[in-house]
Amino acid sequence: MSDDAAPALEALRRTALYDEHLRLGARMVPFAGWEMPVQHTGIVEEHHAVRRAAGMFDVSHMGRFEVRGPQAAAMLRYVCTYDVTRLSPGEGHYTVACHPDGGIIDDVYVFCLDPERFMLVANAANAERIRDWLARHVGGFKAELVDRHESTAMVAVQGPHAAAACARALPGEVADIGKRRCVEVEWRGETLFASRTGYTGEDGFELVVPAQAGPELWRTLLKAGVTPCGLGARDTLRLEAALLLYGNDMDDSVNPFEAGLGWVVNLDDGADFIGREALLRVSEEGPARLLACLKAEGRGIMRAGCPILRSGEKVGKVTSGGFSPTLGLSIGMGFLPPPLAEAGTELEVDVRGKPLPVRVVPRPFYKPPKPA
Repeated sequence: MSDDAAPALEALRRTALYDEHLRLGARMVPFAGWEMPVQHTGIVEEHHAVRRAAGMFDVSHMGRFEVRGPQAAAMLRYVCTYDVTRLSPGEGHYTVACHPDGGIIDDVYVFCLDPERFMLVANAANAERIRDWLARHVGGFKAELVDRHESTAMVAVQGPHAAAACARALPGEVADIGKRRCVEVEWRGETLFASRTGYTGEDGFELVVPAQAGPELWRTLLKAGVTPCGLGARDTLRLEAALLLYGNDMDDSVNPFEAGLGWVVNLDDGADFIGREALLRVSEEGPARLLACLKAEGRGIMRAGCPILRSGEKVGKVTSGGFSPTLGLSIGMGFLPPPLAEAGTELEVDVRGKPLPVRVVPRPFYKPPKPA
């Protein structure tokens, strides 16, 4: 091989559940450096399984990091926009990590396991980035960073029957935890972490076990009647719930207020955190653009990158878009000037040269029905 030959592509990583996916006949695709299932039986079928019953996703590719020590909470407060020092053991909260200029590095979930031990869950595409960001700042505090990404497996169980399925398959404490809370329990000789959040708009749980116990956890949930799902359904579900995808709906150039995430920015406690001054200015002056929800009023499917038009002039572009299996029409999100981001505004999306009438609607597109 010559010196100027292109280097070999880096091998895709595989989760502890890789063989389980193959056994079920899943279609595997590259995603964020991992070989992941995009579907098992079909995206629409899996989507409906989550909306109507319970589905489960291998989310082991997402980053999992623990911060431990007497200043663990203070360290996480410094790198996150939300005041995680408010969390009591067993509580969790969604937040973002920002650059000094307010641009979003990643959106993360932080869980308090005890006063000196926290778990942070990051997006798969940003796992190494967040690990390095935490490592860069942890040295200024009496705290240590523990990378649990490779040593654990993570499964998300989502849907109106998720709690019942977990009650059948796992210790009772899991199904009993409240929303945005977490617990650690013993399960078959291993420590199982469970939290009750989700990325689908439905009730659900995230389960973390040592990697070697991952396949057994997956098979146990399968026997409890939970439908295996892939990344395809995960994306259609999160879009219906108007939940953001990093790299599409937010990135380093987007601040939390623009993305509708001002509710996870605590400026009132006076604490210093990375990005505080920049975000304080945006809070006072108002964002220059806002992420809006768009619902199609005609036939056609908007996709990420499609121009958004007002009277024939481009006023934005679709950041996430697709067909909603639940609503039976196309939906999307995109940044717009604040006056155009108000619900009821009529616009058009250029879909391969054809104008698709759309209307700005309140977030989210879909809410699960309240229990009878």
